[in-house]
Amino acid sequence: MKNYFLIPFLLMCSLVTLAQKQSINSPDKKLNLSVSIQDGKPFYNVTYNGLTMLEDSPFGLIADVADFSQNLKIKTTKKNSIDEQYTMDRIKKSSIHYIANELVVTLSNAQNQNIDVIFRVSNNDIGFRYQIPTFGETLSCVIEKEITGFNFPQQTTTFLTPQATPMIGWKRTKPSYEEEYIADDVMGNPSKYGVGYTFPGLFHVGENGWVLVSETGVDSKYCASHLSEGTKEGLYTIAFPNEGENNGMGSTTPSVGLPAVTPWRTLTVANNLKPIVETTIPFDLVKPLYEPSQKYNYGKSTWSWIMWQDNSINYNDQVAYIDLASELNYQFALIDGGWEKNIGYDKMEELINYAHSKNVDPFVWYNSNGSWNDAPQDPRGKMDTSIARKKEMKWLKSMGVKGLKVDFFGGDKQTTMKLYEDILSDANDYGLMIIFHGCTLPRGWERMYPNYVGSEAVLASENLIFTQRSNDLEAFSASLHPFIRNAVGSMEFGPVLLNERHNRNNDGGTIRKTSDVFQLATAVLYQNSVQMFAIAPNNLTDAPEFAIDFMKNVPTTWDETIYIDGYPGKYCVLARRHADKWYVSGINALTKPITLKVNLPMLAGKKVTEYNDDKNLISSKKETKIKKSGKAKITIQPNGAIIFVK
Repeated sequence: MKNYFLIPFLLMCSLVTLAQKQSINSPDKKLNLSVSIQDGKPFYNVTYNGLTMLEDSPFGLIADVADFSQNLKIKTTKKNSIDEQYTMDRIKKSSIHYIANELVVTLSNAQNQNIDVIFRVSNNDIGFRYQIPTFGETLSCVIEKEITGFNFPQQTTTFLTPQATPMIGWKRTKPSYEEEYIADDVMGNPSKYGVGYTFPGLFHVGENGWVLVSETGVDSKYCASHLSEGTKEGLYTIAFPNEGENNGMGSTTPSVGLPAVTPWRTLTVANNLKPIVETTIPFDLVKPLYEPSQKYNYGKSTWSWIMWQDNSINYNDQVAYIDLASELNYQFALIDGGWEKNIGYDKMEELINYAHSKNVDPFVWYNSNGSWNDAPQDPRGKMDTSIARKKEMKWLKSMGVKGLKVDFFGGDKQTTMKLYEDILSDANDYGLMIIFHGCTLPRGWERMYPNYVGSEAVLASENLIFTQRSNDLEAFSASLHPFIRNAVGSMEFGPVLLNERHNRNNDGGTIRKTSDVFQLATAVLYQNSVQMFAIAPNNLTDAPEFAIDFMKNVPTTWDETIYIDGYPGKYCVLARRHADKWYVSGINALTKPITLKVNLPMLAGKKVTEYNDDKNLISSKKETKIKKSGKAKITIQPNGAIIFVK
């Protein structure tokens, strides 16, 4: 006898099971994200063109007032379409059209408390975050742990740089996001310091899969995070800051007022590297937090400290670099750390007035420190409190200073994120642009803060002065940055070292291994709207004339960025456009010359200026013509580069 009562019961069970799994596709249908509940725990997975990019990966969080990591069910779901356009003047492109599909999943725990998880899926990009409501009369909470993880297939290799343990390194200033990358490493290998990896992280899934993992939208209402140590099975999870950061000041866990949203976790997913290099997801998901107090203008700067070091922070040497900026027609000159003691406030006013007489606007260096490291450079104690900061910024504005470079932060806690935000907000009130050094990764800040212009957060050019190893690895490191660090935010590297020897007189110190054209190429390869170039006064006479001419004309802002070819750690070719002028820049980190067949439709049929190297790395300039098809065959020497300009 048939059991007719069993049929609707089975149907109901089927519907319940179905409700516990939801999926959403990108507008082009290639990228898919699925959400499921398994034994009361939430998971998501990601496929691209049917290839698994992330296996079932955990998500959820634990707060002091609610647990959204277990005993969960999907209560409701809602789908939306996102279609936004915006313009930017400080990232890799100026006009952005963001189209995405949104899935809002409401999870309910055993206490019938709810939380929303918002997933946005655009072509090649995913962003997701948690939206936490109030719980009755509870209007605040502490996020004790994020369960969020990224579970990669076994065939994945990694391109990661380690998170440093707190209060180590020079004058106890770490973590400062200044560690070396390991390319194509095996998942699960312990990191250098044993505390995980900094964002962003690049993962190579099999032969054809790529995933770039990062976060965006971090402000004073949350801490910055990083990736945990990975398991050999491929799971990396969100990790909060370490307790000892910033000399123990502040909590490692974020405290939020309810309702609240967490930062976005971001994934750029593709079967090639083009979407990785060109992604704008860090900026698509955020909004400006305040209006600019004025129009900010960007450009190029000289910088005495990089080549002449601490002894150059005196009045006469700063005049020499202001004169260099004037000769190069640069907008800015940076007066670096130590000026308070070596020049003094009264002479600084005289120096700033001299800069203005040469049509050069100063950037001025400050130590962020109040109590969290031993870095001795002055001015100290002028940026860490609102009272001191506003007094200093009022003086800077009265002198016509255009921007600050603030250094030595050493932590990712919420209290440090608040310091970043307070410096930026106060600086905007006084019409000052901000560059951060010795600092964390920017996380959507170009769009969030209109006077933010860049962060170091990379093993930057100063290390070319300090160690020969950095010079030996310069091409390798440079070939990584467009795919990883510079893919997610502005990178104030301080490039273009035209000295062959890295000291004041170009006759001692560390030895540059790369060609002149390689150095010029980094002016295009590295994106930052204000570039502190490492050119020295002697380069006006000892560098090739074409190199100086190139550096006089190369822009620092871009309307378009196009990936041409490359592989992280081996070589990279990309094109950038400023107005109607194209720069195509390629570098080679391999030990042998590389010959590539590339497609350059932006230069098709045009006469271009070509900069290249011979086998001895002797650089030269010539005029050449690109075929009407736009196809070109190029050869790049080891430690060398090629540039086309039209």
